[in-house]
Amino acid sequence: MIPIWQAIILAVVQGLTEFLPISSTAHLILFPWLFHWTDPGLAFDVALHLGTLAAVLIYFFKTWVDLVLIGLGGNPLFGGLASSDTQRSTLSSQRKLFWYLVLATIPAALAGWALRDYIATSFRNPVIAGVALIVVAIPMAVGERLTRSTKDLLSVGLKDSLIIGMAQATALIPGVSRSGATITTALFLNLNRHAAARFSFLLSTPIIAGAAVKEFLDIWKKGIPSGMELHFLAGVIVSGVVGYAAIAGFLRYLQFGTFKIFIYYRIVLGIIVLALALL
Repeated sequence: MIPIWQAIILAVVQGLTEFLPISSTAHLILFPWLFHWTDPGLAFDVALHLGTLAAVLIYFFKTWVDLVLIGLGGNPLFGGLASSDTQRSTLSSQRKLFWYLVLATIPAALAGWALRDYIATSFRNPVIAGVALIVVAIPMAVGERLTRSTKDLLSVGLKDSLIIGMAQATALIPGVSRSGATITTALFLNLNRHAAARFSFLLSTPIIAGAAVKEFLDIWKKGIPSGMELHFLAGVIVSGVVGYAAIAGFLRYLQFGTFKIFIYYRIVLGIIVLALALL
């Protein structure tokens, strides 16, 4: 069992990195590896996923309620997406967006099911994480430079959604980053930065929920290990609060900022990790 202060640090790391394009999986592998911490175990992973799931659901609660209602043929409860994305929005375009998000979730869900054994074993390698951190920074830099930023959220089409959905599936590799892969792909498809991030976060919600439910069912019969109750609670609360702040701060930053700081961070961290691993 890890000390409570380590649990809190890991929860902060999860909350920050789940939604920034720098890979939460890589950081949760690298922190225990670099500092020789004990693996906190499955129950704590569940707590972290529940926390970040709560963060994205709470932040996008009104958006998701309206998308689901509109997608199923109803009317929005909170006014739809017109006020937050474009005055040209229509129920038709919002209905399409809902079903595009559903379809875009399928590639990552299938990949997660097919590669579930590798995800828990072979992929959890600092070298893989270090290489992926650097490799993904390259297309991120290119996309940042070449994007024409002509599309808003409701301009995303079926082809765009499926391509972004396939990019999300690559995030199973530590170091790739779900938001990094999807936002970078969205930039190449000429979404503006803010729309790319919003689509990425909306698309991540079902996958984070699926991971949390699967892991929760895995520990349902055994229950939370004795002595880990406080760690579990801290993991949920801290990762949730930090995750919510990360989403809000990131979207606000993208109204005027670029992805350069994240590109540099990925490259520097990747080099450090590879150097330590190889030496």
